[in-house]
Amino acid sequence: MELKPSDLRKFFAFESINDAIIRQLADETESKELAAGDQLFAAGDAGNDSYFLLSGSIQGAYPDGREKKISGDTTQARYAIGDLSPRRFTAKVTSRKAVVVRINRSYLEKVLSFDQLARSGRIGLFDGSRDAARWILRMLKSRTFQSLPAGNFERLLERLEPVDVMSGEVIIREGDAGDYFYVIKSGSAAVSQMKGDGEATIAYLVRGDSFGEDALISNDVRNATITMKKNGSLLRLAKKDFAELLKSPMVRWLSPGQASIKVRTGAQLVDVRLNEEYEQQCIRSALNIPLYQLRDRLDELDKSKTCVLYCNTGERSASAAFVLSNNGFSDVYALSGGLSAMLRTLSK
Repeated sequence: MELKPSDLRKFFAFESINDAIIRQLADETESKELAAGDQLFAAGDAGNDSYFLLSGSIQGAYPDGREKKISGDTTQARYAIGDLSPRRFTAKVTSRKAVVVRINRSYLEKVLSFDQLARSGRIGLFDGSRDAARWILRMLKSRTFQSLPAGNFERLLERLEPVDVMSGEVIIREGDAGDYFYVIKSGSAAVSQMKGDGEATIAYLVRGDSFGEDALISNDVRNATITMKKNGSLLRLAKKDFAELLKSPMVRWLSPGQASIKVRTGAQLVDVRLNEEYEQQCIRSALNIPLYQLRDRLDELDKSKTCVLYCNTGERSASAAFVLSNNGFSDVYALSGGLSAMLRTLSK
């Protein structure tokens, strides 16, 4: 169902958000009409979304038999419904119909943080326009920013450096060392890679999209060339700032002992080294998918299962963890200490 900004402003969380941001949020936020008996969530669910009741009635049933009722015309409905993880009760529609707004909790927190920082005057990235709201919200929704801790958010915004760019300008070149992470503030760009018969365009980027993180995570060379298609402006973050503010939160690490437990309980173990390295020494239960092939072989992995990645030192597995996370794998880990550490643990 279509949402209006006035619909969102009924809830305390959205009450004072900037007009341009609330208009963009209304355009992109999901609202759904539910029927009597439909369930929003169950007790014990570890949900990542916040639910708001726009109209109708919801009943919450606790495991101990207690119940609570929430109606859309009450003050209680101005807050998110059962917004804890894991959920404390099961929520079902009790009215003939109900309209519910759903939004990712982490994303909403980042939007609220940005809005408050922008209003304080300390962050100069937002001019109050609808165009600015579009690229900012697209940036905050990206998987790169989803894992950013709240404590790093303001420092990240302060350290992003604006750079004007021209159509045809090459921003990063395949094979070069990584130096910056970029966000497109305005303009557009093309992503190209060298194939067997020459350079081929494989994707396009628009405002709010980010790029350049792969090489910074893996400490490897750039795996693609990015060329501006239109004049515009970029925001860039130096490698050392990226490592401090974004790299560590983006990759979840496991000790060899923890990884061994996960593998024994059904996790997928993936060796992201080259085939030659795998053949020389490996963990035989591991599936070998070299890092450079990972994007093309995603269908060999089960997104519903935990994935543990390893290489020799952790550098390539960190990059692989980022690739999988950016492609819908929700439970991904890199092995701390690499192959030798894992072999020592398995031999005990």
